[in-house]
Amino acid sequence: MAENDIGLHNLKPAPGSRHRKKRVGRGEGSGVGKTAGRGQKGAGSRSGFKTRPGAEGGQMPIHMRLRKLRGPHMKKSMPFENFRTRTQPVNLRDLEARFGDGDSVTPHTLIARGLATRRDVPVKILGQGEVSKKLAVTAHAFSKSAREKIEAAGGSCTVLEADGD
Repeated sequence: MAENDIGLHNLKPAPGSRHRKKRVGRGEGSGVGKTAGRGQKGAGSRSGFKTRPGAEGGQMPIHMRLRKLRGPHMKKSMPFENFRTRTQPVNLRDLEARFGDGDSVTPHTLIARGLATRRDVPVKILGQGEVSKKLAVTAHAFSKSAREKIEAAGGSCTVLEADGD
């Protein structure tokens, strides 16, 4: 057998990873004799004593000092759903890049070109970017600037009802 043979019979913990248990209450010379690090009298010196997690000895606990959670995941605390938009935005610069002159733009063609990714969510055309092509755009909603830019380029805007495409 080789001297450096590794096996279950000669495994040892890494040096410094194990510590001796501190033996308390074994005489004054040990430094932790008499009261064994428990102080004088009171519940903390008795056997079986446990502290409640988060107890701070009469001081207001930190979980009560901090503010309450608010937001969409805590529906009972605040009405947060009122500001949510229920449309998916598509900007004019995207239409300019993906459609040719005289093309018809509908929610179905937007899905096919990868612009309106969420099905069954109304599409709103927003006015970021410029449009130079004549497009016939059909969507559920238009921003004011988008409508102006499309019509200025000679295109048309048609509004769809939200539930039927």
